Amino acid sequence: LFFHSSHVHFRYRVSRCQFSSSSFAMGRWFALGFLATASGKVYFSETFGSGWENRWTSSEWKKSDGTQGTWKLSPGKWYKDESEDQGIQTAEDSRFFGLSAGFDSFSNAGKELIIQYQAKYEKDIECGGGYVKVGPKLSDPTTFGDPTPYNIMFGPDKCGYTKRTHLIFNYKGKNVLKKSDLAYKQEGDGTSHVYRLVLKPDNTARVEIDGEKIYEGSL
Repeated sequence: LFFHSSHVHFRYRVSRCQFSSSSFAMGRWFALGFLATASGKVYFSETFGSGWENRWTSSEWKKSDGTQGTWKLSPGKWYKDESEDQGIQTAEDSRFFGLSAGFDSFSNAGKELIIQYQAKYEKDIECGGGYVKVGPKLSDPTTFGDPTPYNIMFGPDKCGYTKRTHLIFNYKGKNVLKKSDLAYKQEGDGTSHVYRLVLKPDNTARVEIDGEKIYEGSL
């Protein structure tokens, strides 16, 4: 699988969740990053430091019906260093949340691609997701929502007793969900978890959570 993409989207449903800093490559700290290891090039990274509001666009997909949530910068309830551990956090319960940012288009053909981010649920949720989507450029980022096309969707999702780490690829216009569920790893413990997806040139994928391999196989 290879793709050309130029937008990354965070998507949440009815949840209280936070993105904060995570280790990524070459000893640096990122909240989100794409790395093509053949050249070591970082295509996108974000720590949600100063000026993050100018780099990201909040979704207004659900604004008209009054269920659109807002974001805030916060270290969360538990942190080591308040200034260093800042991240973006959903500010209300029972709302829809979306956030997107653009980057230069690229192709991962012939390269190993890593997509990684860190998320923390500070309390358990009944129904919600804290996943990332990578997809085509958006003509109007404020319209980002469930109907928005994407190439990859990756991250935790829960509704009732159904909980999993999503791994979905768009193939020939169809979103293809992995047939067996991957471990959820967000059990309301209030700690951060690092989600990493590695796509290899031989058409295989590996998923790691907190450095633990939870899946590896052929696409």
